[in-house]
Amino acid sequence: MSSATPASPKSYKVKPAQQGTPMYGCEHLQKLFNQDQATTTTSIQHYKAILRTIYDQTPLISQTVKTMDTNQIVTTLTPAYLCLQCPSTVTEDDRIKHGNKKSHRFYVDSRSAALYCQMCDDIVYDPTFEELRLKKLGTSTFSNTRKRKQDELFSPDPVKDSPAYISQNTTTATCKANGLRGIYNAGATCYQNVVLQSFLHNPILRNYYLSDGHSNCDTPHCLSCAMDDMFQDFYAVENTNGYTAANILSGFWISERKAFENLVTTKEQDAHEFFQFLAEELHERNGDGKKPEIGSEHSCNCIIHQTFYGKLQTQTTCQNCQGVTNQVQSFLDLSLPLENLTQKKGGKKLLGGKGTMTLQECLDEEYVKLDKCEYRCNGCNSTQQARRQTSIKRLPNVLSIQLKRFEYKQGRHERAAKIDTPVQFPLQLNMLPYTTVGRAGDTKESFELARQCTYDLLSVVVHVGEIDTGHYVSYCRVGDQWFAFNDHKVEVAQKSDVLNAKAYLLFYIVRSLA
Repeated sequence: MSSATPASPKSYKVKPAQQGTPMYGCEHLQKLFNQDQATTTTSIQHYKAILRTIYDQTPLISQTVKTMDTNQIVTTLTPAYLCLQCPSTVTEDDRIKHGNKKSHRFYVDSRSAALYCQMCDDIVYDPTFEELRLKKLGTSTFSNTRKRKQDELFSPDPVKDSPAYISQNTTTATCKANGLRGIYNAGATCYQNVVLQSFLHNPILRNYYLSDGHSNCDTPHCLSCAMDDMFQDFYAVENTNGYTAANILSGFWISERKAFENLVTTKEQDAHEFFQFLAEELHERNGDGKKPEIGSEHSCNCIIHQTFYGKLQTQTTCQNCQGVTNQVQSFLDLSLPLENLTQKKGGKKLLGGKGTMTLQECLDEEYVKLDKCEYRCNGCNSTQQARRQTSIKRLPNVLSIQLKRFEYKQGRHERAAKIDTPVQFPLQLNMLPYTTVGRAGDTKESFELARQCTYDLLSVVVHVGEIDTGHYVSYCRVGDQWFAFNDHKVEVAQKSDVLNAKAYLLFYIVRSLA
């Protein structure tokens, strides 16, 4: 039996041999082989063809499938299954559907070429198929006459041993050290899964946890310890099985933070609220232990502050005496309202409408335009009319942005509505126009800051469906390639898929660190 970890508990059983009787992978395979010689011959030929597909062609071929429900062609990083009895390749979810429709019960794992029996619901060992697999791995052929001698295998080859040849003929393992694994849904926990994926593919957090940044901790149910375990499990070994975030969930549900009690249910919750909770909890475990106060200029050197926290400056100018007051406060993320801008662009309320806007327009509305207000002026010693403008005094290394798609209406019948208006967002974002220094117009200093204010898109969280019955999915970038994460499913994504998504949360990383 193969080993299993608590995060990936499934183990594969291998049936022991019994002396004096032919050995089969399982009784179901025995029945298949004992039907007639033609069925046995056809099955072996199909398995050989599958081995050629897996080992002789690019790995993407055996990982590319057409979904049965939508007929979409997708490339998945989790194992696909090649049917032993027909040319079909199916996903794990479609395996039962295909079996019921075609009465085909045997499949081959696209990554290991192991044989799977649907009736056993397990990987089975069959000596005939295993001999073929080992021959294919060892000699690239199914014939015994072409086995290479030991001295041929280990004798030096000046051409093949050269660094140039090795670099040109070596490909990186599909998932190793990339953290490309899905996370199982533990019951309406997709809102947690998408935030965890954004943390896992954040290079600053990854480097911190993989370098033992959080160690020597004896706090029970510590979420930072659970995050450390999660990073180790994702990046230490090549594994594409789904991850069960049991330690994260237990630490979250046992947390003493009463402000987030509403998240501890089996109902779908808000991914943004969970992001705030997780960030503040990790700050308390890794920082000075003080809770960040909203509206204050809290300073801390923990990994969360180094990653996500920036500072806003609000400048209020009295219209009577022209006195100026500046207030500085820390921020974890930027929340950009959509409803007012949607109404302005559409001329009416467009909740669920077809209007469109850009991320830059949303930022302009909050951090460029002036607002009129009343405030108590110290110079005039009275309440005066004033103009207020907010700008970003210090940008964070990772800029997190919430597009406020959920609006709660107060009144006789309190209700919530979702704003489906598309918001176009770029792969590269220039934040200089929204900074305090950039607003001042200092050309020399602005030029120096230009590089520090350029951000690249790192991950996107999307809410699909209605406000009460929806689902969260996410996109994360690894190098130059994008991947779609839907709970335990991981698929290759195109840039167009990402840019056409109706984003709810956006995470940008400053280019100098990317």
